[in-house]
Amino acid sequence: MTAPAGQPDPGFDAAILDRFLRGAVEGLSGPMRLQQISGGQSNPTFFVTYDERALVLRKQPPGDLLPSAHAIDREYRVISALAQTDVPVPPALLYCDDRTILGTPFYLMEKVEGRVFHDCTLPGLSPAERNAMYASLATTLAALHNVDVAAVGLADYGKPGNYFARQIARWGRQWELSRSRDDAHIDRLRAWLPEHIPADETVSLVHGDYRIGNAMFHPTEPRIVALLDWELSTLGHPLADLAHSAIAWLSRPAEYGGIEGLDLAALGLPDLAGFTSLYAAEARHGQTLQPFHLAFALFRWAVIFEGIAARARAGNASADNAAETGRLAAAFARHAADLTQ
Repeated sequence: MTAPAGQPDPGFDAAILDRFLRGAVEGLSGPMRLQQISGGQSNPTFFVTYDERALVLRKQPPGDLLPSAHAIDREYRVISALAQTDVPVPPALLYCDDRTILGTPFYLMEKVEGRVFHDCTLPGLSPAERNAMYASLATTLAALHNVDVAAVGLADYGKPGNYFARQIARWGRQWELSRSRDDAHIDRLRAWLPEHIPADETVSLVHGDYRIGNAMFHPTEPRIVALLDWELSTLGHPLADLAHSAIAWLSRPAEYGGIEGLDLAALGLPDLAGFTSLYAAEARHGQTLQPFHLAFALFRWAVIFEGIAARARAGNASADNAAETGRLAAAFARHAADLTQ
């Protein structure tokens, strides 16, 4: 069995996957239909459909990977733990680290029906719907940060304390592993950020890539029904997540789909102050977003984009536009450095 007609080769033997799933998951009947979901820059993701079951499979990409990248085992663990909370996540089914099945580890979850928007302007919707969906984005993030990690078995999911210092060092190392050029803005950020870390040591569960494109909304209602793409989740500072989601307001439409410069009121979108106020009204930690948090988030985005470019050069990127996306590293580094002036 291979990919259906008109579908690209998934990079593994679909017949082996089919045999494995029929032995591991109950209620699978009829032929397996396999469809890769386009648009991802991280872990290849597939719809796996049988007559009466709709599933989603996520796997590591092939080839040599950066240290700690594409940690789908952690993705599986966190969505399994959050199933007992108010945070919306897809139901997790199984994790498999047997590389003889697909060539890489993978996990399986139930498919959740809903809408995913990779355009921050939420095209095709009314201003009122857009406003409500951004409100859901803010309050869902607060709900995530309010989770009692010990109560859900995630007390050891990361190292508490010194989060930003460790993250700055980590992404600096990732830059060195991915870089193909010099960047004075990155050099400035690597010097400036460690000297301007806020003193508070608030700790919560953090998503790591919280943004509109990783939220699935109800098929007809303006509310989130599942948060997706948990590979960067850990214990950390909640304002790292908030700043990451805030990057949409600090980047332009040509820069990975930001909303800076658009008529937000006409679109029904909140401004950044309004979005962060919605979040703060629900979050329990009481900390305030500062320029440091935004500069850090932009710095991390720049390094992520450089990593995408590195995977494109190696020929094992997950999306066709990886090389183009990688060129955004310089733009985001410049935006981050501007906040340090």
